[in-house]
Amino acid sequence: MCGIVGYIGFREAYPIIIKGLQRLEYRGYDSAGVALLNGEMRIYKKQGKVSDLEAFVADQPTSATVGMGHTRWATHGAPSDRNSHPHTSNNGKLSIIHNGIIENYSSIKEEMIKRGHVFNSDTDTEVLIHLIEDIQEKTNQTLDESVRIALKEVVGAYAIVVISKDHPDEIIAARKGSPMVIGVGEGEYFIASDASPIIEYTKNVIFLNDSEMAIVKRDSLVIKTIDNVVQDPYIHELELQLEMIEKGGYEHFMLKEIYEQPRSIYDSMRGRINSKDGFIGLSGLNEYEEKFKNAERILIVACGTSWHAGLVAEYLIEDYARIPVEVEYASEFRYRNPIITEKDIVIAISQSGETADSLAAIELAKSKGATIFGICNVVGSSIPRASNAGAYTHAGPEIGVASTKAFTAQVTILTLLAWSIGQKKGAIKKTRLMELLSALEAIPAKVEKALQSNDEIKAIAERFKDAHNFLYLGRGYNFPVALEGALKLKEISYIHAEGYPAAEMKHGPIALIDENMPVVVVATKGTILEKIISNIQEVKARKGVIIAIVTEGDVEVRKMADYVIEIPETEECLVPLLATIPLQLLSYHIAIMRGCNVDQPRNLAKSVTVE
Repeated sequence: MCGIVGYIGFREAYPIIIKGLQRLEYRGYDSAGVALLNGEMRIYKKQGKVSDLEAFVADQPTSATVGMGHTRWATHGAPSDRNSHPHTSNNGKLSIIHNGIIENYSSIKEEMIKRGHVFNSDTDTEVLIHLIEDIQEKTNQTLDESVRIALKEVVGAYAIVVISKDHPDEIIAARKGSPMVIGVGEGEYFIASDASPIIEYTKNVIFLNDSEMAIVKRDSLVIKTIDNVVQDPYIHELELQLEMIEKGGYEHFMLKEIYEQPRSIYDSMRGRINSKDGFIGLSGLNEYEEKFKNAERILIVACGTSWHAGLVAEYLIEDYARIPVEVEYASEFRYRNPIITEKDIVIAISQSGETADSLAAIELAKSKGATIFGICNVVGSSIPRASNAGAYTHAGPEIGVASTKAFTAQVTILTLLAWSIGQKKGAIKKTRLMELLSALEAIPAKVEKALQSNDEIKAIAERFKDAHNFLYLGRGYNFPVALEGALKLKEISYIHAEGYPAAEMKHGPIALIDENMPVVVVATKGTILEKIISNIQEVKARKGVIIAIVTEGDVEVRKMADYVIEIPETEECLVPLLATIPLQLLSYHIAIMRGCNVDQPRNLAKSVTVE
């Protein structure tokens, strides 16, 4: 989950690398480092954020036109200067940065120690650069061939960049299971974990495939597999704009992304629906129409916030398409020997498209003959390429580690998917579909209205910023909303919170409730509002403090709740798109008031590319 940047060309490398690391810091911020090549190898690295590295390097020489940088999320070895990347070989001539995990590092390390190698860190990464050096010295191979041979011996996931003092005009990059993109300029090349460090300089990029490596020189680029088969790469033109990855006047990326949701929801449905004609156009679905119509079961695999979006989809698909749905944690899916057949459809949901557990689940499902439908936000990422079909969410870059607009964009696509399958199966009448689509078209404006409650939400946050625990309750479509609200609070404020189906409260959590326990209840207008009102009364009878998310104009819940936040009325199945907005804002304001870094919460990284 670390961030990687590399450069070779005619410009000064250091400013490009530092700016790139700042843009990739959402991928890890335990430590950062750079390696610069200009006659000699200069390596600067520091525990902490990229700003700490900048301060450390301020008075050091940095002139070079070849270099690489890394921002770390620690796996092997605690965050420290010595465990920071880049790492060097035993002879000091080679340097490496790495995103991923080398699973068989221990056995390789033992062998290297027997051969006289001395290690200076606790990381698995350092083992790989020592192995490359060992191969190079014993076989007299070229740098790229030594890297290729070494990669054949390692087990695990990696995106690596290697430079050598003896090859000052060459960078070697490779990937397996971790993302890597190469920017193609005029007489220069850029290497990065994603496109954000590149778009300022070029929009032409190559997405490396699994088990591919790149030999990058100032005037040439060769891509081949680690089996030594030369590839003919496809150059993509990025649609990403520079302003999309800047804060745009907001104090934090998370707040910016919360406020971008009217646009991101609209963009995710734009061109895909027409309420007047009762039309839904999802090209990926259309290609596999018969498969979806005849599916006996749909499996949804995802992690974190995407898993919560999958739970919303379970309600939607079973409600409107009448197909049984199972929602699985991707991290558990392949380890319980699941029953999968060629009649199954597996929907994989991921913001980044690089989630290691979801990719592993996809590979298992494909090996059993299932059809894979990927829902992802990042064009060209691994999950779309591993899927049979799919749909992009078009949420735009999400830099804040806690997912906000990605969730509502995913729910938007999953809503369209459920309705489209239902339409194709004849489970939804056209007149009803037209009503639903009209309600969905109105959602962006209603999200705008929900955002207008920011000030009153901020006042509620002030009241509860020092709470030690929160309980979030919801029923039906709002149960996943409660889970997502609790996750947001945990992620960025470090307050313990749990989400529960409201009726399940009586089976344990009600023991926790007293006058110090804030209970957030999503109690919007719908078929089971009376039931959740009963659950609210149970909380009040035990002196619990109720913060209620209600439909505009509500009277009943307002009588019982201590604090009320209104959202506009909509179709019951679309409430998650609105009810999640105040919960995001509540988490944001509580975290800010507690002095937390909302964009880079401790121990977390945006893209989980390791198991």
